[in-house]
Amino acid sequence: MKPTVRTLLARDDLALTLLTDEASLPGTALDAPVPWVHNSDLDDPAPFIEPGQVLLTTGTQFGADAGSDDPAGFDAYVARLAGAGISALGFGTEVVRAGTPALLVEACAKHGVPLFEVPYRTPFIRVARTIAELNAADANARQAWALQAQRAISLAALRPDGLGATLGELSNRLGTWVGLVDAAGALDREAPVGGLGQPALGEVVGEARSMLRRGQRASRTLEAGASVGRPQRMTLQTLGAGGALRGVLAIGDSPELDQAGREVVTAVIALAGLALEQNRDLDRARGHLRSGLLRSMLAGDVELAAEVSAEMWGPMPADPVRVAVADLPPDHADRLAEFLELRVDDRGGRLFFGRDGESVVVVCEDADRDVADELAGEFDVPVGVSDAASVTELARLHEQALRAVERARETSPGVVWFDDISRQGVLAFLARTDARAVARATLEPLIEYDREQGTTLLETTRTWLEHGGQFDATAQELGVHRHTVRSRIALAEKLLGRDLSGFHARADLWAALLATE
Repeated sequence: MKPTVRTLLARDDLALTLLTDEASLPGTALDAPVPWVHNSDLDDPAPFIEPGQVLLTTGTQFGADAGSDDPAGFDAYVARLAGAGISALGFGTEVVRAGTPALLVEACAKHGVPLFEVPYRTPFIRVARTIAELNAADANARQAWALQAQRAISLAALRPDGLGATLGELSNRLGTWVGLVDAAGALDREAPVGGLGQPALGEVVGEARSMLRRGQRASRTLEAGASVGRPQRMTLQTLGAGGALRGVLAIGDSPELDQAGREVVTAVIALAGLALEQNRDLDRARGHLRSGLLRSMLAGDVELAAEVSAEMWGPMPADPVRVAVADLPPDHADRLAEFLELRVDDRGGRLFFGRDGESVVVVCEDADRDVADELAGEFDVPVGVSDAASVTELARLHEQALRAVERARETSPGVVWFDDISRQGVLAFLARTDARAVARATLEPLIEYDREQGTTLLETTRTWLEHGGQFDATAQELGVHRHTVRSRIALAEKLLGRDLSGFHARADLWAALLATE
C-alpha cells in the first residue's frame, strides 16, 4: 500500500504531530498517496513541487521574529502551496523558531492543507527516506502481486474454457466486473455473471459495438449508468489487429488498476486476443469437419460420421431424431457455432450440427427438439424442423426441414414444424413466389371485375368451391338466394373463360386461391 500523510503521522520513530484539526480537512486529505517529500524555505516553492508531494520547511522565509509576522503573507504562502496540490506541509521546529507559527496553522486550516510539526530530533532526510522506502516496498509488493496474478491467469488459460477462466481470474484479482463483447457486438462472457446491471451493461455493449464498427484498435473510458445516478467507470479495449478486430474487453473500475494492475490487464488482452484467434482457427477447422461429415450423412454414410463424431464429440443422437435447418445470421455465424458447440458439450455429443451453405443443419434427439426454439429466439432466424424418424432416413428428414424453413422464411423469424404444414396437404406447398404470380394472373379477371363493379365474385367463387360446388350450401353461407349464386358462378366462368363443372378446372382454381393467400 502506498504511503500517505496518515502513514507518516503513525510512525513513532518520526514523532510528527498533526497541528491541523482533522475535522476541518477534506475527507481524504490524510489518505492520499505521497510520492515524494521535498524541503524548501523559498517564499514561493510552488514551481518546484509536484502534486501529491509533502513539503518540509524550517520557516526561514518567515523570519525569526514572530512579532513581525504578517497574516496576509502566511495566507498567500499556503494558498500557493494549496494551488500546487501538496499533500501536507511539515514545519521543522527549533531551527529558526521555537514552535510552529500560529498564523501558519490558521492559514493551513483555512486552505485545507494538513500541517504537522517535525521535532528538532527528526531530520528532514529521515522523513524523505521513510517515504522513499515505503514507496519502494509498495512497488515491490505490487510487482509481486502482478507476477502472481499473471501466473494465475496463465494457468487459467490452460483450462478447457481458457478464455472464460482467464476473464474470471482477472475479475477475481481486480475485484471488479469483466466482460468480453465478441466481434459481432454481443456480450460473449462476463465475470461475475450478472455482475453489471442495466442500463450500464447496455451502454458498455453499445460503446463496444461502436468501437468494432470503426474497426481500429482503440481504448475508451466510459461512465456507464450515469443516467440513473449510479455512474460506474468502465475501461474498454479492443482485441485483435486493426481491420480484423476480434472483440472488446470491458473492465470495471478498481483500486488495483495502478501500473501493476495495468500490466496484468495488458497480459490478459494479449492472451484473450491470442485465444480468440486460435479459437477462430480451431472453430473454422471444426466447422469444415462438421460440414464434411454432414454431407457424408446426407449421402447415406452415417456409420463413418458416427465413428468420427464419437472420437471428437461423443456418440451421435439416438433414434428417433429430428433435423432442424436454420438460416445463418449474417453477423453472428461464429456465435451461433459456439452456441451449438456448448450444447453439444452439455449433451455429451448427442447433438450434431454442420454448416450447409448459408444454413446450419442440426440433428438432435426427439427429446431435444427445444433447441430449435432456442435458435430462433437467440438469433432471430427462421428454423424448419422435420418429423422424428431413424437417423438412417436423414436425407428424407433433411428434405422435410428444408421445406419447413422455406415456409418459416415467408413469415417472421420463428420455428415451423414439417408435421404442421404436411397436415395442410400438398396444395399448401403451392404458396411459393413463382406459383403466386401465376395464381394472381389466373384470378385477375375476377379481382378486376369486383374492383370496378363493387361485386363479390371472388368471395362467392371461393365459398362455392369450399362447399364442393353446392349452390344451396353456398347460398346459405353467403345469405343470398341460390339463383344469385348460380348467376355469379356463371359470370365467373365467363370472365375466367373456364367451365367449372369439371374437377380439373375446380382444383386448378382452388390451387390459385391457396397460392394467393
